Amino acid sequence: MGESQSPDLRIGDAEREEALKALGEHMSVGRLDVNEYGERAAQVTAAKTRGELISLFADLPEPHPVLDRRPDRGRGVSRSEPESAVRRRAARQPGTPPPIAGAMVPLSGILALVLFFSVPGMSWLIFLLPAAAAVIVGAIWGGQHR
Repeated sequence: MGESQSPDLRIGDAEREEALKALGEHMSVGRLDVNEYGERAAQVTAAKTRGELISLFADLPEPHPVLDRRPDRGRGVSRSEPESAVRRRAARQPGTPPPIAGAMVPLSGILALVLFFSVPGMSWLIFLLPAAAAVIVGAIWGGQHR
């Protein structure tokens, strides 16, 4: 296994985005339920190495995130243009949802459950939190999740 294939190699935002997309596809076809998706999405956002991401997909068929892509391949980055310039250009494109937007609704459901059972006297109205998150995500980014 070469250095580029090492599970100890650190990952960046692009690899985390790929992993979140792949998890979303598995949830959409029913391989993951909402709670499991939320747990794995949280682990993806906290992952630091390739090995951590690979382990999250060990029990799932394709699609898996593409982790061996060099920064100058597959993302339209030219060798003369620094990656920081590409990130600034991508950040200026209006209406592009951040990768965490897809995980907001399941994570808010998990948060509602945790709050309901851990805070004494918590009203059942806390379960409206996922619905509010869905309305907010839908209002801000509309149909761009497709």
